[in-house]
Amino acid sequence: MTVAVIQFGGSNCDRDTVQALETLGFDAELAWHEDGLPADTTGIVLPGGFSYGDYLRAGAMAARSPIMDEVREAADEGMPVLGICNGAQIGCEASLTPGAFTINRSARFQCEHVSLRVENAETPWTAHYEEGEIVEFPIAHGEGRFEIEDDHLDRLEDEDRILFRYCDENGEITDEANPNGSKHNVAGVTGESDHIAVMMPHPERVSLADLGGTDGQGVLRGFGDA
Repeated sequence: MTVAVIQFGGSNCDRDTVQALETLGFDAELAWHEDGLPADTTGIVLPGGFSYGDYLRAGAMAARSPIMDEVREAADEGMPVLGICNGAQIGCEASLTPGAFTINRSARFQCEHVSLRVENAETPWTAHYEEGEIVEFPIAHGEGRFEIEDDHLDRLEDEDRILFRYCDENGEITDEANPNGSKHNVAGVTGESDHIAVMMPHPERVSLADLGGTDGQGVLRGFGDA
């Protein structure tokens, strides 16, 4: 399995993601967006960063890069795709998943560790956790507030397509535990099929024990389960 980590101008979490994947035993390869997907690609990461400097709005320009046509085609054929932070913004802009990520409630860039509650442990990205388990991931974003129309959110909830919610250390879903104002504290969702997912917190930054945590390993192991 070769996981392609797509690089856009302004990506800055791409090499971190490759290292985390390789630590878990995956073959991972950087893929510059102008070069297309490697021929042996079996999984795709849209990594964090500031693609195109967040010009217009975060993820908007990268979502219209020609490589995203390949990503959508691969996703339609069942290939696992994970968007992280800026990659989540790109994924929503490219209609891989519903909703949108917009300016934080604080109108400030926020970089901190947050608690998440696993909402559905039956997806490839959460199968290594227990439902209701509390994990700690870092966030680093200025436009991380998840917004979606109420009827579409109802559908996500009815179909168990919410992966994580921001919570307090006891697992309570509260407004105080919501770092960016995301609707219903949503931190990550799946597409129509659960092999496609986006999330704002960074699993790759808590996947190496030497860097202080391994809570994120379960998400990246999804590439072996999808």
